[in-house]
Amino acid sequence: MIDAIVIAGGVPSEDDPLFEYSQGGPKAMLDVSGRPMVQWVLDALCEAQSIGGVVVMGLPEDSNVICDKAIAYSPSQGSMLENIRAGVEKLISIHPDSLHVAIVSSDIPAITSDIVDWVVDTAMETDEDVYYNVITRQVMEKRFPGANRSYVRLKDVEVCGGDLNVARTSMVHENNELWDRIIASRKNAFKQAALLGYDTLLLLLLRAITLEGAVKKVTKRLNLTGRALVCPYAEVAMDVDKPHQLELLRADLAGRAAG
Repeated sequence: MIDAIVIAGGVPSEDDPLFEYSQGGPKAMLDVSGRPMVQWVLDALCEAQSIGGVVVMGLPEDSNVICDKAIAYSPSQGSMLENIRAGVEKLISIHPDSLHVAIVSSDIPAITSDIVDWVVDTAMETDEDVYYNVITRQVMEKRFPGANRSYVRLKDVEVCGGDLNVARTSMVHENNELWDRIIASRKNAFKQAALLGYDTLLLLLLRAITLEGAVKKVTKRLNLTGRALVCPYAEVAMDVDKPHQLELLRADLAGRAAG
């Protein structure tokens, strides 16, 4: 069993396509079939047998969401990366013996407890620094046709990234140099390329590297260990970035609620 951090601090700006829906409020609180979007995520975590406590980053305790496993609510620190870092620090202050943590975005409301358990149980089969979920185009488009996700085309597979991942807490809590580099590169394409290695970037652009090969190169470059989890559940990548994705999930979860 591990703890989880829910990243719920984003507020759409006026030029964001979701602003007309949020009207200056947190994206996590957008209504999805009668409840805040983040509530669906919290429900999945609370029902998952693999999750202990939950740290909610970006929402106050009186935000009208319910989570029996919540061990802390903490204000947003700005970017997603900064919220992840602050969330891990908060978690370590409460559970200093925590070794791994699930990092969950608040905008994947279609996840379920079974999906959470699959991700955590599959990750914990080995002892790595980071586990990153990828979903193939075939799985994604079968479950959510019309979602219009972006994909990375590798030599052996075409994938998109998920928003439910697992990391070793010490990678964030103790490896300040690496985390500072990651945060510093978040808005600079050249710094991001340098972080990954230009040779790796070139192989990705040429589609001359496999998924396993890409993982090996990137983890070696960053001096950490990791695995890509080829996830059979499209729900972990069905996030809400645009109005049509919000409406898609509203319809999908309305059907679940009715059932």
